[in-house]
Amino acid sequence: MSLPNTSVTPDSLAISTLGERLDALTGRAGTWRLVILLSLGGCFEFYDLFLTAYLSPGLEQAGIFHAHGILLGLSDQAAFAAVTFAGLFVGTIAFSQVADRYGRRTIFTVSLLWYSAMTLLMALQNTAAGIDLWRFMAGIGIGVELVTIDTYLAELLPRRVRGRAFAFNQAIQFTAVPIVALLCAQLLNTHPLGISGWRWVVLIGASGALCIWQLRRSLPESPRWLLQQGRGQEAWAVVRYLERRSGIIPDPAQPVDNTPPSAAGSGQLAEIFRRPLLGITLMLSVFNFFQTVGFYGFSNWVPKLIQSGGASVVQSLNYAVAIAVAYPAGPLLCLLFADRFERKWQIVAAAVGTAVTGLLFVRQHGAIALIVCGVLITVFNNLLSYAYHAYQSELYPTRVRARAVGFVYAWSRLSTVFTSLMIGSVLGHFGTSGVFTFIAASMGVVCLCIGVFGPRTRALSLEQIAA
Repeated sequence: MSLPNTSVTPDSLAISTLGERLDALTGRAGTWRLVILLSLGGCFEFYDLFLTAYLSPGLEQAGIFHAHGILLGLSDQAAFAAVTFAGLFVGTIAFSQVADRYGRRTIFTVSLLWYSAMTLLMALQNTAAGIDLWRFMAGIGIGVELVTIDTYLAELLPRRVRGRAFAFNQAIQFTAVPIVALLCAQLLNTHPLGISGWRWVVLIGASGALCIWQLRRSLPESPRWLLQQGRGQEAWAVVRYLERRSGIIPDPAQPVDNTPPSAAGSGQLAEIFRRPLLGITLMLSVFNFFQTVGFYGFSNWVPKLIQSGGASVVQSLNYAVAIAVAYPAGPLLCLLFADRFERKWQIVAAAVGTAVTGLLFVRQHGAIALIVCGVLITVFNNLLSYAYHAYQSELYPTRVRARAVGFVYAWSRLSTVFTSLMIGSVLGHFGTSGVFTFIAASMGVVCLCIGVFGPRTRALSLEQIAA
């Protein structure tokens, strides 16, 4: 493999050689085991993210949430969603850089522990204000976690399976959605051991994350990150370990690079605001601001959107469970073509699909038609989610990958704070038609942004893309 025309230094040669060895991994069971372990950690983050839509009816039944809450006179559900994504915004923009400084594995572990602790405290609250406070704090941990997982996956997996790895990762993480939907449908109207059902739903997420934390010992540090830090001996040890797990006999003659970190290994956030990364940063920031309107505008409001069509609370939850089953199924379908087509066009196709099926959703009234349209929206959202998570993690060099992804991803979190408030307002004034018109317009911006300005990444190594 030859790099594009660029300056060549000892550091870039070492990184290129290490990248070639990683891209030569076979993608056998040992490699996919790493994807599964990382995905299980992210599974509880998704559990918490999608808790917003399914938990809110139970909090209303418990008398904790009200139609007009303490935040700007909005409903407590809207405030609950807003503080969740405010926490995610703080986590991604303020703390994602710690993964570039302290390593992917360390921050993956710490953010899981943080999320569990904050979620446990949320389960003990009796007021909307208390729940919102600890929800915000939990959101900080989730924001750091998801950025770290994306960075981790991009750096560990060979280029020819990178798309499939992200799709498989999302399939595992999205299993949390039908689980949380089913738990809410079964527990919200009950009081096991005298404890409100909504508290059990929250506690299950917190305790599960602690169990996954025990698996961290099976995860190696990113060798690309280690080499950037001047820890060449450790980096090559991880590469040889990954090769053995992939069924490759490591080359014993491979020299060990243990040079101190160079300027290229200590990236700064300011770098993403200079050429050649400035255009990428602007494009991804605008994209992230608008893509969440389609994704969370539907997923966070599924029961409410169905209720607005005349369904009861129980019916809306049952319909939502049926729709939620599609969340893990969608990414599995993406495995069939994830690495066969350019990632940017997959994103554009997903945005178009979300807009069209959303506009069809508002015209349905029967249970089966609502569920079918809801499933289609979910599948297109799955495609959008997997594709852009892989895409944005490919576009930055290792030295700034976590902080850069954190910065551009943070705009999606900030957007969702306002989206949560706007969806509630639009739904109240214009009904579901207004909501999905708003979503379709936002998907139009996504198509223009990625279709016109997004670079190609298919079949390129991370080093080639960075160069």
